[in-house]
Amino acid sequence: MKDTPIMDKSVFWKEKSLSEMSHLEWESLCDGCGKCCVLKLQDVDTEHTFYTDVSCKLLNCATAQCSQYENRKSIVPDCIILSPSNLAPLSWMPDSCSYKLIHNGLDLPDWHPLITGLKTSTHETGNSVAGRLIPETDLENEDDLLDHITDWDEALIE
Repeated sequence: MKDTPIMDKSVFWKEKSLSEMSHLEWESLCDGCGKCCVLKLQDVDTEHTFYTDVSCKLLNCATAQCSQYENRKSIVPDCIILSPSNLAPLSWMPDSCSYKLIHNGLDLPDWHPLITGLKTSTHETGNSVAGRLIPETDLENEDDLLDHITDWDEALIE
């Protein structure tokens, strides 16, 4: 399958604030890694977030893409739809998240689709959770989630 370019090579993320971006620009910042759509656990004492290899029921585990992206909030009420106004308090977002990087004044990684011009570069460079997950519907018991804690920084190529 041949990869197709996504957008022109403008560097809008360096020229605009997150709140100044068009809807298309905002959406194109997502690198498609899928890390934000894995189930997470948070230590109540330290507030440290632990990622798992268990996906939201809407995430396609093979592609790390949401199967119901436009309707996700109505199907999964606790799904958080990112916006410039809610990024700062979302400490659970992965450090490699493009929205978080730009919000913190950092640049996109060299494997990001906006840098490479290829939609599949996140997956091809090993920076996606695609193919490394099980769906939450496969868990027999909620307590089993502890057995699925994964350090994605070590598990993925960064």
